[in-house]
Amino acid sequence: MELSSYIRHILTMSLFLIVILFFLIFAGGIGADRLGEFDPFLAYGWITTYILYTLRFLTFIPLPQAIFNFLGLFFYNTFPRKPKLNNATLFGAFLCFRTVTRGTFPALVRKNVQRNIDTCSRIGLDNYIFEVVTDCTVNVPKSPRVREVIVPRDYVTRNRTQYKARALNYCLEPDINMLTDSDWIVHLDEETLLTESSVIGILNFVNEGKYDLGQGVITYANETIACWVTTLADLVRVGMDFGMIRFCLKCLHKPVFSWKGSFIVAKVNAEKQITYDFGMEGSIAEDCFFALKGWHEGFKFGFVEGEMWEMSTFSVLDYVYQRKRWVNGIYNVFFSKQIPLRYKCGISFMLLSWLTMPFTVPNILLVPLYPLPLWRSVNVTCAFMGAVMTFLFIFGAIKSFSPRRLGWIRYLTLWFLPIFILPVSMILETTGVILALKTRKISSFHLVDKQTTDLVTNEQRHIV
Repeated sequence: MELSSYIRHILTMSLFLIVILFFLIFAGGIGADRLGEFDPFLAYGWITTYILYTLRFLTFIPLPQAIFNFLGLFFYNTFPRKPKLNNATLFGAFLCFRTVTRGTFPALVRKNVQRNIDTCSRIGLDNYIFEVVTDCTVNVPKSPRVREVIVPRDYVTRNRTQYKARALNYCLEPDINMLTDSDWIVHLDEETLLTESSVIGILNFVNEGKYDLGQGVITYANETIACWVTTLADLVRVGMDFGMIRFCLKCLHKPVFSWKGSFIVAKVNAEKQITYDFGMEGSIAEDCFFALKGWHEGFKFGFVEGEMWEMSTFSVLDYVYQRKRWVNGIYNVFFSKQIPLRYKCGISFMLLSWLTMPFTVPNILLVPLYPLPLWRSVNVTCAFMGAVMTFLFIFGAIKSFSPRRLGWIRYLTLWFLPIFILPVSMILETTGVILALKTRKISSFHLVDKQTTDLVTNEQRHIV
């Protein structure tokens, strides 16, 4: 018999508290002070001791993210029931599911468009269209449900915006846009798969009409896993979706720490007012720029129930370059004069956390090798931050994997396997940060592989 949603949440939060307690004991937040009589200045010397303390205190920069993640996980049900449709699907708002692609992986795009149409059909959705916006034709099947929009090579926005933002802005041009101001756009990536719960959550969100912009949860381990290292490393993103992203959108109704580029639900009139013509400074992290500009212009944000599926990067190299692009993009957004500073408080902590990673990640080795006496309040704070970060990985595994699919032994093993991948994840992220610092100006995108060999082979067989 399946446990109720509320009991599963209570049990998960009990595990969360156990993890926090373990870290409090390990870090000296509770219990006897093991270093009370230890003098680091005599043991290590003055210069080394000051450097060690500086590196230790730099780890406090992500404290706001830790607090918001804790609030989102602890005070909102982490196992919400699958959303139920509040209104008839036939008479709701018109939805445009919009996927932007370079056209590099046409087989993937065609496959996922059809799968997503099948998902919409299963719940009886009627008022919708899928729009594939591409630089090169992907030859999506002719259908009243599908529209392929090819962005002309000579298309230039007023602010000379580039990349995905350029394509998204092209869709808003008066002679291209076919949507009314009261319609809604659901932004997807090439590899994004809808689920019935996400479509129902979107319908409830738009029919409620309380918010102009919204986002939901994405998980990364539902189907074929191309690379276990990157998939386990991405589990933290699931935890953040349920943690700080959900808290900011559901409680504050503001994208304090930005949001992802897919599973964005936007009312057309809001998107037309915000636009995507941000110039080069908003062309790398167009999702972050769009969110903060929407916040600045007074639009209300909400959280969309349900989850969508994606896949993690297929290689460690792609993972590193993905993080490099994120750092470059957030850097450009932070220094943009188009958005007032008061809307950048959240991303400032994100950016500082990234930029100091080359100095904070070595603490993985420095803390046990060079212990330092600290105030108990500092130890408690360090323990809290470490516990939250660790639990985000554990929680991501709990939500991403299924005991029915894997069996209970493998499922429980995967709860704690991400703990061992955490240092690897931090090293990979640090590598991405260092690459971003070396090349702060991006003139081209590293192309991330998103198409499995099996898909290409099946497509070739079908053509033959």
